[in-house]
This record gives sequence, C-alpha cells and structure tokens, in this order.
Amino acid sequence: MGSISEEAVAVGVGYTSERLLLLTSTVDGGTNRSNCSSSPATGVLVFSTFVAVCGSFVYGSAIGFSSPAQTGMMDDFGMSLAEYSVFGSILTIGAMVGAIMSGKIADQLGRKWTMGVSQVFCLLGWLAILYSQVSWLLDAGRLFIGYGIGVTSYVVPVYTAEITPKNLRGAFTNVNQLMISIGISVMWLVGIVLPWRTLALIGTIPCLLQVLGLFFIPESPRWLAKKGRWKDAESALQKLRGKNAEIFEEASEIREYTETLLQFSETGVFDLFQPEYTRSLIVAVGLMALQQFGGVNAIAFYANSIFISAGFSSSIGSIALVVVQIPFALLGVLLMDVSGRRPLLMVSAAGTCLGCVFVGISFLLQDLQVYKGLSPILALVGILIFKGLFSMGMGGIPWVIMSEILPINIKSSAGSLVTVVSWFGSWVVTYFFNFLMQCSTEGTFFLFSGVCCLTIMFIAKLVPETKGRTLEEIQASMNPLPGNLT
Repeated sequence: MGSISEEAVAVGVGYTSERLLLLTSTVDGGTNRSNCSSSPATGVLVFSTFVAVCGSFVYGSAIGFSSPAQTGMMDDFGMSLAEYSVFGSILTIGAMVGAIMSGKIADQLGRKWTMGVSQVFCLLGWLAILYSQVSWLLDAGRLFIGYGIGVTSYVVPVYTAEITPKNLRGAFTNVNQLMISIGISVMWLVGIVLPWRTLALIGTIPCLLQVLGLFFIPESPRWLAKKGRWKDAESALQKLRGKNAEIFEEASEIREYTETLLQFSETGVFDLFQPEYTRSLIVAVGLMALQQFGGVNAIAFYANSIFISAGFSSSIGSIALVVVQIPFALLGVLLMDVSGRRPLLMVSAAGTCLGCVFVGISFLLQDLQVYKGLSPILALVGILIFKGLFSMGMGGIPWVIMSEILPINIKSSAGSLVTVVSWFGSWVVTYFFNFLMQCSTEGTFFLFSGVCCLTIMFIAKLVPETKGRTLEEIQASMNPLPGNLT
C-alpha cells in the first residue's frame, strides 16, 4: 500500500487527521495486516446477529399467525372469507408503507435504532390484536405489525451483512430466513392447541427481547463510516472482530470505498435508473418479485385451509411443515458460504417448482375423481417440498444478495424500492389467493410453478455469485462508478 498522501490522491479527496485514523494505526512499525477473510465468529458478532434476527422471528410469527388463527377469529367475530382475506393481506399494506420509509429511517437513525422503531410498531400491533373486541381494531393491529416488519425486512439483513466478515456473511445473513421459519413454525405449532389471543401474546415476546438487546450491540461500522464517524466506525469494527484482532485491512477498505462513494450525492428513487446501477437493480428487484409471485406467502398465510381443501388434517400438516422447514432453513445457513449463493438458489427454485406441480396435480386428481386417496398425500408432499426447499434458498438468499450488491450511496432508496416490490408482490398473492382457489385450485398452483420455473432461468442468466468477496468488491464490480473511481 502506498503512503497516506498517495491514497488520498487515489480517491480524489483530502483527509483530515480524524479521517486518517483508520489508516495510521498499523502502517508504521511493520505490523502485519490480518486477512479479514478468516475472521472468527466472535461473541459480540454472534450476539449482535441474534439481537437483529429477533426481528426476523417477529416477521415470521406475523406471517404464521393468520393460518392457525383463521377459524377462531372468523367464529369469534363472524367474519366472512373476504373479511378475513382483508385481515390477512392488510399486513402487507402496512409492510409496503414501512418498506418505503425503511431506507431513509435506517440512514437517519442508524441500522440499530431503526430496528427499535420497527419493534415499537410491532408491539403496539400485537397488543391491539390481543385486546381487540371489534374487527376494525384487528385490522389496525395487523396494519401496525405490517409497518414494523416492512422496516425490519430491510434493516435486519442490511445490518447483519454490514457487521460480518466476508467468510461468514452468507451464513450469518441467512440466519434471517432461519428465524423467519422458526417464527412461522412456532405459530403453526402452538396454534394447534392455543387460542388466537394467546398467539398474539406470544408475538410480543421477541419484540421486547430485541428492544432490550439493542442497548448492548454496536452500530454498523459501514453506516458510521458513511456518516464520517471514523473513530466510532473503528471502535465498532474492533468490538465485532475481537479485542486483539487486526482490523487495518478491512477498515481501510471500508474507508476508501465509502470516501469514493461520498463524492456523489445521495440518490433518490428516480436517480436509481442510471446505467451504472442497472444490473444491481434488475437482480435485486427481479429476485424479490419472483420470490413472492412463486406463492410462498399464500402457503404460509393459508396453510391450514390448503390442507383442509386437499382433504388432509390441518394439524398433522402443520406439524409436518414445522419438522421440515426448520432443518432445511438451517441447512441453507450451513451451506451458504460453502456452496455459494447461486447453486443454492437454483436448487431451491427447482424444488419450489416441483412442489407446486405436486400440489396442482393433487387437486387435479381430486377434481377428476381419480385416485382420490392419493390426492391428500400428494398435496402434503408438494407443500413440504415447496416449504423445505424455499426455506433453504429462495427464502433468505434474495435478501442476502440485496444487502450485498447495493452500494451504500444508493442503499437507502434502492433498498426501500426492493423491499416495497417484495411486499407488493406479497399483498397481491395473499389477497387474491383465496379467490384464485375458488376459481381453480389446480390452476393456482400450476401458475405458481410457472413463476418458479421462470425464477430458475432468471438466476442462471443474471444473478452473480457473491461468496467469498467483500461488500466493497461486490459493489464495485456490479456498479461501475463514473470516471472509473473504483
């Protein structure tokens, strides 16, 4: 590495003594730089990730709540199917609003305290549902929870990606999906024996855990660097990597790339549609749209009614889903930094396609009055294949890739746009799913399988492999800046 003045010239900006802090601590004296590619999982890193993904558990529990609660709530409030569809899908309306605001909030308050804001809304929402005596309060509570998880769905993977070293980033960021799966599974499992108000009470627990935990974890070093808080950025990075870890190489790379990006003004939504951001935007938006239109939230929100329609026990089906999706989500975490993102995505998309085909065939056989005894088994197998393989890859990896490929100067507006697309797709699917099922049950799942097939082709053609590369390396290769500054 050249002298400090040469580095300043290389990025075209001058440096104050405070800005040079991240460069000077280990240049003199011949101290060897550590290789950040082999950074260990420290206690602070593990705890910080755990606190962050408590929000993912809230996300999962909100999605999983509507399936076991459907019968009890419809009976208690005399709700029609259309009214319950509004309750189920209004979560996604709130999430879209939260998603629109998530990037700006995370940029202004920081990643850490944005998670706190999201959990305040979720907590208020669960309490509204818990104590509701009229149906409109149920919808208001669901809307509040939706707003909270809309913010959470953006900030949790971004925070996790920004605090982890490149050798651990895939696995740690994908814990987001594991905790979503656990949240869904807990609601499905305890919903078999507990009433819906008790489920709402359970939903408040992870909200409180995350809010308390936020007081004990560091802020994202990359956000601190973007704000010019170089001492705080170095301090946070040191805590995350360990007291005696050598952070020079990683810190200087963060500093150099951040300083380069800060030469450009913060982008708005319409500024995103520039040639240098095209590939990142297409990949991030495309993955999110295909993830949702593949039908995942239709199955997550209405698993019980699907099993009943197929002639299978909803209780046994829910237990089977729990048994399958958590191990597959854990397998995805373990394989993420071994196999890479692309292979897992391809296998996962192929599995969701096959699962939807099986479910579609099961309803087709039921309608044709042929092999009716086989129909419930095929439906169960299809849904288990879909949820298991989705949890392994398509559930979490699009969020991982989104957090990796968007550079920090567009992450606020681009991240909000991507998250809005995800929740808009979720709203479309969850609102219209019951009506599609009334029109053609088998056709609904064959439609989902077609989207999953399209997803395979999209991944093969456009999605990059990001395993083993720093965020700065990925973003520089995906988003060539004007003037070849990176």
